[in-house]
Amino acid sequence: MRILIMGAGKMGTWLADALCRKHNLAILDKDIEKLKFVFNTERLTTFDQVTAFRPDLLINAVNLKNTIPAFKEILPYLPKSCIISDIASVKNGIQKYYNECGFRFTSTHPMFGPTFSSLMDLSSQHAIIIEESDEIGKLFFKDFYNSLNLTIHEYSFKGHDKTIAYSLATPFSSTIVFAACMKKQEAPGTTFKKHLSIAEGLFSEDNYLISEILFAPHSTRQLEKIKNELMNLLDIIGDKDSKKLHQYLNNIKSNLNMPSLIHNE
Repeated sequence: MRILIMGAGKMGTWLADALCRKHNLAILDKDIEKLKFVFNTERLTTFDQVTAFRPDLLINAVNLKNTIPAFKEILPYLPKSCIISDIASVKNGIQKYYNECGFRFTSTHPMFGPTFSSLMDLSSQHAIIIEESDEIGKLFFKDFYNSLNLTIHEYSFKGHDKTIAYSLATPFSSTIVFAACMKKQEAPGTTFKKHLSIAEGLFSEDNYLISEILFAPHSTRQLEKIKNELMNLLDIIGDKDSKKLHQYLNNIKSNLNMPSLIHNE
């Protein structure tokens, strides 16, 4: 298959490296400096080169802010037979664009990135494929993700964004609150260091990605849940009610499928 990747950022260059051994691959980026360390792949910097390459599949790997603008810019240079695809972590607005653009499409979300995951071993990671996608495109990405030993899930566009609000907005906002309250410690405990490592990973991500996750349609509800749980915990601590705290901790352990090691008095 002739595959064109748009965007030579972290995910774009990783995708190029992962796919170039089995496919005729090209990667497009207007910044030639970003293409210096791309190998076994055609390096494109202009849309005229895209026309000459004639891809069967386009993978849009630019940042979330520019995903739809990048599609609009490149579509006039693609053959009508090309399947266009994205790997965006938030799909809000993308479904509408696909339905109006006139091209077959496939939308997926590899739920890992260079910041948090070892891209050499993805066996514990997950990927989502959007149900409304073109069947040929879905088969391609299923084969690709299976080759990486990823666990694959299928969701609708709407179901995807609901899932992301839970799986990303909740830990993102919790980590932001932790980082906002922290101060440098000379002898941090193990738990603190683990939280700090997660916070450093989150804040190395693009600010626009974080904002899009938190501004997504279903994220506010998840943040309200966090606020309510903090208020509940504050009330228990304020009352110094050991029995109520133990029950609260046991309920949380039940959420985590853990045995209740602290017994009610």
